[in-house]
Amino acid sequence: MKKICLGAFLTVLVFLAPHSLDARFQVCKPSGKIKGKKPPPGKCVEDNDSFCCIPGKLYPTYKCSPPVSGTTKAILTLNSFEKGGDGGVPSKCDMKYHSDDIPVVALSTG
Repeated sequence: MKKICLGAFLTVLVFLAPHSLDARFQVCKPSGKIKGKKPPPGKCVEDNDSFCCIPGKLYPTYKCSPPVSGTTKAILTLNSFEKGGDGGVPSKCDMKYHSDDIPVVALSTG
């Protein structure tokens, strides 16, 4: 009985492992756009040279972005992903630092 359970567990693991690795190491590619909205009063924090969305401006979204619906609560920030910038670490999307000449938008859902 133990051998059957172990075999079933290993079979499930073999099928699920590649899918979880794909999700963690996917390549970010622009997949759409999202329109910037004016933040509520007092909610735009511009510390560390950050700035808030420009109302009406289209910002790209990426395939590695989490699923978002009309009820998803989130905070959209534009961070520095340069080495030593306010992001502090390489982009989780591709594990690289990026020049501030190319804006990188971070959507925080929690």
